[in-house]
Amino acid sequence: MMDLPKPDDIVGMSFWLITMATLALAVFMFAERRRLAPRWQTVITLVAVAALITGVSYLRLSQGWAATGAVATASRFADWQLTVPLLVLSFHFLLVATSQPSPALFWRLLVSSAVLVAAGYLGAANFISPTLGFLVGLAGGLYILGELYLGEAGRLISASDNKKLQSTYNALRLIVTIGWAIYPLAYFMEYLGGGVDGASINLIYNLADFLNRIAFCLVIYHLAAGETAREVRR
Repeated sequence: MMDLPKPDDIVGMSFWLITMATLALAVFMFAERRRLAPRWQTVITLVAVAALITGVSYLRLSQGWAATGAVATASRFADWQLTVPLLVLSFHFLLVATSQPSPALFWRLLVSSAVLVAAGYLGAANFISPTLGFLVGLAGGLYILGELYLGEAGRLISASDNKKLQSTYNALRLIVTIGWAIYPLAYFMEYLGGGVDGASINLIYNLADFLNRIAFCLVIYHLAAGETAREVRR
């Protein structure tokens, strides 16, 4: 059973908040999935699974924080190794719902997102140099952004005549560009920039996960629900 943190434990409260929020979001998304048009159900399932994994992972991290007052950054990568590729692949399945992206796009997004997280873990756990882990992870992240802005995904969305899809895609791309930039910055601060105290680094990661997971999922749900309602009215 998860114990409530002390009121003056800001980091503990942030662990509790994201645990409850992501688990509730996963339940909501799975429940709403059945009400949506079939073409949106795959991407909703994808982000619901990502939210569920985050909630379960944070339940474990919360317990660790309550017991020891510390959570090693390396222990977060089990969550990220699953959820980051799932969220990145959401771009592919958004396009599948409205156009015909190539199978190669799926694999490019999957491999680059997996490399991004794996490199960060190897550096954080000292299997490789933290500098090398940072550089390889950064290259993976930049490749994903290049694909989303200039590659096949970016070209397909630019050619779409669905303005709501374009707006959603742009919002998601902005989250990945700005919101996800918190992670490499925090990694640099912790491993290459002289270090950060455990409470501060955990609070940074917790708030980043809260923003990026929940905002990302709800933006996709808003599109799917709106498009389903529009199709029903026809």
